[in-house]
Amino acid sequence: MSQNHSLYTLTIAATAAIIAQTFVDFTGAPAVAAGNTAGVSRTSANIGDLFPVDRLGSAVVTAGAAIAEGQRLEVGANGLAVPHASGVVVAVALETAAVGATFEVDLIPN
Repeated sequence: MSQNHSLYTLTIAATAAIIAQTFVDFTGAPAVAAGNTAGVSRTSANIGDLFPVDRLGSAVVTAGAAIAEGQRLEVGANGLAVPHASGVVVAVALETAAVGATFEVDLIPN
């Protein structure tokens, strides 16, 4: 069951269109594939809007590939979660997920 247990939430101003439950960076844009993140956007946002970003604890994110429980994750295209290959590890999957599904992750600050 996907749930959210945020221990630390930032408020960031969007500098690009943000889709809820995707990884974002500190500039307010979708996180770059294989790069660092500020955390996971809790809501969608238009440019200039303030939005909450879960940084520490667990969050619900959207899968960009099939995910297995316990798998280490990195950022894929459009801020989606994908299995770790060579990028920065940003989370660990707390449940399995199919492509496009939302699932709970344990965030790893980076």
